[in-house]
Amino acid sequence: MIASSPLKTNLIRMKTLATYCLMLSTFLFTLTSCSAEESTKAKEEPQIEKGELLKDQKVLIVYLSRTKNTKALAEIIRKEIGADLVALELESPYPEDYKTIVEQVAEENETGYLPPLKTTVDNIGEYDVVFIGFPTWGMQLPPPMKSFLNQYDLSGKTIVPFNTNAGYGIGSSFETVKQLCPNSKILEGFSTKGGVERDGILFVMEGKKEKQVQAEVQKWLKKIGF
Repeated sequence: MIASSPLKTNLIRMKTLATYCLMLSTFLFTLTSCSAEESTKAKEEPQIEKGELLKDQKVLIVYLSRTKNTKALAEIIRKEIGADLVALELESPYPEDYKTIVEQVAEENETGYLPPLKTTVDNIGEYDVVFIGFPTWGMQLPPPMKSFLNQYDLSGKTIVPFNTNAGYGIGSSFETVKQLCPNSKILEGFSTKGGVERDGILFVMEGKKEKQVQAEVQKWLKKIGF
């Protein structure tokens, strides 16, 4: 057997190394191309917007309004998402005098009295999402809205509270909604300052204020998935 010379051995080693490097380069190029192709496909695939998840659901907006500020807010929301709109009315309307209604509501809250509703929603079962709007009364959820949430079974539905107030916030109202709808999904609510009836400031949802609220509502609805 004839031994190979050192030069010949080195040439063989160099040739083998070159072949290995070529194979490695080809593999890396193929891998990179595949990754780039996958990335491009991912970018080209349409992204599902949050609002798309709710596009086939039926939506109801129920609201209580005394000075029409909550009504205006409800109409702004309906304009943005499209929904059926229902105003809550009582069998025995509250008195017009501000001081008298404050005293009556305080007594209703203290005793747990739920005023009978004139409004009925016979097809409540058809709705997947229910927006409920109300002013803050005595830092609480107004008794008529408590009546509504006690009267109708909203189990399995998505509930979205919205509120107007005199500048003191929502009080315990949103928390009460959660308590009265234990089997519903409660989304993040919306609140804005409305009139201050105590000071004679009633309807304010117009002009600059209306445009401001419209922008805030659009941002809020996008955030919660509409």
